[in-house]
Amino acid sequence: MILPSKHISEEQSLLGIGGLLLANLEVPQTITSLWEKVRGNHAVGTYERFVLALNLLYIIDVVNLKNGLINRGAI
Repeated sequence: MILPSKHISEEQSLLGIGGLLLANLEVPQTITSLWEKVRGNHAVGTYERFVLALNLLYIIDVVNLKNGLINRGAI
């Protein structure tokens, strides 16, 4: 589920969804506004998968949350 595999395509993996989130995170924004941007993408699917991908990005220090805004970390 985190990484692509034989049964999970790259775009369906959490890493793939994380890449999509980063592509839509040009400027710092709220989590709600980021969700509104990507919610129509079939790869993201549900809010739960969105949150799991966002958590993965936070854990590996790719995104930060400061003053209620999520932004790219030091990539």
